[in-house]
Amino acid sequence: MAMSQKKSTNDEGVGLKRHLGLLAAVNVIISVMIGSGIFVSSTAALKYSGSIGLCLIIWTACGVVSFLGALCFAELGTLVQRSGADYAYLLEGMRKLHKFWGPLPAFICAWVFVLFLRPAEVAVIILTFAEYTVQPFHKLLHLDELCPESQQQIIKLIALIALGLITYINMTSVQLYVKINNIFGFFKVVACLVVICGGIYNLAIGNTENLHEPLKGTITNAGSIALAFYNGLWAYDGWSSVTAITEEIKRPEVNIPRSISIGVPVITFLYVFMNLAYMSVLTPEEMINSKAVGLDFGERVLGSFAFIIPLGVALSTFGCALSVQFGVTRLCYVAGTEGHMSEPLSYVHIKKSTPVPSVVLQGVITALFILSGDIETLIEVASFLIWVFYGLAFVALMIMRKTRPNDHRPYKVPILVPILSILVAIFLVVVPIVTELSVKYLIPIGFILIGVGIYIPFVYYKTRPRFMDNISRIIQKLCEVVPPDTKAE
Repeated sequence: MAMSQKKSTNDEGVGLKRHLGLLAAVNVIISVMIGSGIFVSSTAALKYSGSIGLCLIIWTACGVVSFLGALCFAELGTLVQRSGADYAYLLEGMRKLHKFWGPLPAFICAWVFVLFLRPAEVAVIILTFAEYTVQPFHKLLHLDELCPESQQQIIKLIALIALGLITYINMTSVQLYVKINNIFGFFKVVACLVVICGGIYNLAIGNTENLHEPLKGTITNAGSIALAFYNGLWAYDGWSSVTAITEEIKRPEVNIPRSISIGVPVITFLYVFMNLAYMSVLTPEEMINSKAVGLDFGERVLGSFAFIIPLGVALSTFGCALSVQFGVTRLCYVAGTEGHMSEPLSYVHIKKSTPVPSVVLQGVITALFILSGDIETLIEVASFLIWVFYGLAFVALMIMRKTRPNDHRPYKVPILVPILSILVAIFLVVVPIVTELSVKYLIPIGFILIGVGIYIPFVYYKTRPRFMDNISRIIQKLCEVVPPDTKAE
């Protein structure tokens, strides 16, 4: 077979290569954590906390909690040096506990993230990119004269073009991804610093009236404070992103803990001081009622340089979507090697060392979400599942402390850290359900049950339809991919 001949001529073997150094790893964290939220809708924590002072305390506390969770993943990433983050840790930590139930949480994790949650997130992020890309051309192209349906069609078209570009980058070269992500990461941090500097300037010229009574209006209701924490921690999500690509990081035992120790505190600094900048210019009422707090801030402070904010949103969303897709394709790849996804999804391009079938699958699913219409509500409903899998990963860490006590751990957190992280995960899973009892939460539960229905025949009993052999051969020929040379034992 032609493919096997090409494979045998590759002296280094076919598989994922370690192209990402420390800077690239830090930029992955920054790219995923900084999306559009901090520029557009960072006001939910203020709404539920009631005061500027408590809101800033919550933003800081959310950064600390995220850092503790990230440190748990740093230990997991150095102990289980496989891509896939939550999936890989659930697989290694639980599959030996029971023949049927042990691998099931890892499968459900892959099922939810690969086929629903991550592509839906990428779709929302790219649609936001399209909206802010179109914004400067509204008057030039007379877009305001079009009906809302036509405007949405244009936005969807631009989103699909952007998705095609992102998918092409992730298919073509990891080095190309690294270069582009580093550039976008640099500029989005610059955009954040512009906001912070604008806030410092505003305070320096004496506009401090908004900060005179920082605790005025503080809400002490436990439920409201819980929702403020929930929304703040949602904005920080992405701190585990570097562990999704472990197999492509140089010296992961060193660079994973270091990148987390750099990236998450940097984001915490940016988020806290950007919120302080917003609060120094806009009143709490103005922030809560703002549709795009960054744009309102820019119009007040930056003057003719206000274009930096929509530019920052465009750069942030494109870079974020690029990195989220990059990470979930690696989860898809690892799940393919384990038989939890179709085997062709584990195939790697013979020259480019990219999991092309996994990237294509993510591009197709994301395109369907873009075309389907309103998907933000679905993400809000299912977002608590992210913390379900975080919590299970923390449990897997504690299990592996018992089952693999003698394994080499280049980095190890105090046992109190995963315990605290498990409690936070339980809190974040329970809060949205308890505060809003609704049948809409049956949607993610139904999706999980469908996954269990797939798991039993195709994973547990290893049923394989005969036509899959023909599909595998077609994919190999079309995509120039082959199975990786090495798989985990």
